[in-house]
Amino acid sequence: MALRSNSRRTPRFEESEESVTEPLISPSLDMNTSEKSAKFFSFLSSKQNLYSIYVLLLFLITYLLNQLDRYMLAIVTKPLAQEIHYGDQGCMTNTSAASPSPQVACQKLTNQSSCTQFIYNETIFGGCKWDYTGQGFDYQILAGPIFILIYTFAAIPVGIAADLYNRKFFTYMQVLLGISLIFWSVCTLLSGFVTSYWQLALLRFGLGLGEAGCTPFATSLIADYFGQELRGLAMGVYNWGIYTGYSLSYALGNFITDANINNQGWRWSFIIAGIPGIVIGFIILLTVKEPKRGQKNLPSTTKIESSIGNATSTKEKFKQMFKLMRPSLLLLCIASSIRNAAGYVWAYNTQVYFDGLGQTPTQIGTWMSWIPVVGGSIGVVFGGFISDRVVKRTGPHGRIWVLALSQIMSSPFAAGVLFLDPPYCYFSLLPNYIIGEMWVGVALAVLVELVPADVRTTAVAAYFFIISNIGGNMPLLVPSVKRAFINAGYGEVDSLRNTLYLFFPGEYILGAVLFLVSLVVLHRDIEYIKQQQEEKVPAKEDTHSQMPSNYGSASTLATDDQ
Repeated sequence: MALRSNSRRTPRFEESEESVTEPLISPSLDMNTSEKSAKFFSFLSSKQNLYSIYVLLLFLITYLLNQLDRYMLAIVTKPLAQEIHYGDQGCMTNTSAASPSPQVACQKLTNQSSCTQFIYNETIFGGCKWDYTGQGFDYQILAGPIFILIYTFAAIPVGIAADLYNRKFFTYMQVLLGISLIFWSVCTLLSGFVTSYWQLALLRFGLGLGEAGCTPFATSLIADYFGQELRGLAMGVYNWGIYTGYSLSYALGNFITDANINNQGWRWSFIIAGIPGIVIGFIILLTVKEPKRGQKNLPSTTKIESSIGNATSTKEKFKQMFKLMRPSLLLLCIASSIRNAAGYVWAYNTQVYFDGLGQTPTQIGTWMSWIPVVGGSIGVVFGGFISDRVVKRTGPHGRIWVLALSQIMSSPFAAGVLFLDPPYCYFSLLPNYIIGEMWVGVALAVLVELVPADVRTTAVAAYFFIISNIGGNMPLLVPSVKRAFINAGYGEVDSLRNTLYLFFPGEYILGAVLFLVSLVVLHRDIEYIKQQQEEKVPAKEDTHSQMPSNYGSASTLATDDQ
């Protein structure tokens, strides 16, 4: 069974009744297991649907490269800082010395004069050196504001323009995605040739500018390629890129740098990371076509969505967009921001933390090159699968339960990563990723279901603007909080550990609480909208606009005029 597209089309997308594309998968939510299996295999048997999977895989690779290029800085920051000179300086093991001193011993020395020679366990050591650590405010500026501000501020006008002028200014959204990928990949490649901090900062700025259009364009296209029944799973597959790219950054950043090819270790890490994106960008430009906007959405005849499509001026369209700002959606953004902050703080301090525990780059790379991709991949796909199942029984607010409970359950494992010594800390990191990362695809699925197709790209861009500015700039607080612990008498490693307790598992719990608050507001909004519809809409069957009664009017949540 398939629902036909709503006959009330906007002027920009008018077409004959015969040309309407039917959804690939019916939004019916009452299928048994055998019917679901039949639908899934029917989906795979269609040539058009196989093409949708091909597009999804390309977008997955694009997001992989997005994360690889973004986090390469965090992996190579120490050798990079020692060559171009930025950030804090400290005492560390002199690996070139005849008898290198233990890393944990060197880190206890707080001034340069005592660093080169000291007594440890009644033995005189001379195997420490005073050098750049790759940490400090200069590093956090590169990791945060220089990248995040342009990344988020550029995404907003890009998303609005794509929604308002999609067939005028922005002819094909996938073309912009391909161009963005090529641009940021070139910036990554050129980072391997920098000789100063400001050159690196400029290329980091360009990286943020290029990556700004990635997720807004990709998620909007995915939502049009996949129906609601598979949308959560599709978003989860897309978000595999977060963990595959993040893990790959550890493999390249540690192993390639350690190999020191032509005595240019960290430089080759950037060069190798940048080349594939240029190739994939051209493949997207040549092979990906744009689907009809909203062709896989549940039809909606609600007031705001139709008025957005029919608005004749940009001013009127902006007015309609602001009506979509419901408290439930804003709370979702705030909760996601806090959870995203935990991820950013951990991601940009993982290498530094394990290095402080005395782990070598090879040891860190051996574990971190597979734990995030295995645990995170299972988490996002499992989260999408679970949320798709739950939403069929409980309505759109069911996904929020998945968001909150996953963070509560994963927080003890996040704390275990910091409490345990190697290798046991790595063992705790795996379940943390499996459970804790369920939130990524689920939150995006909630978002795209709360807004109409006409403003979906803008909504996704605004969502990432909020969560990236709050979460992405949170690492700026790490040096100050860490310094406070040092002033209180804690050592270098313990100070960083205590700081991460606050920003890693601590923000898991805070994010879960805020997700539950958004759940209460979302449930209230749904009940209010149902009541309004009962008062305004006559109770009669309409084959073009009827929605499953047990779904809770998901598409009307963001489109009914309150």
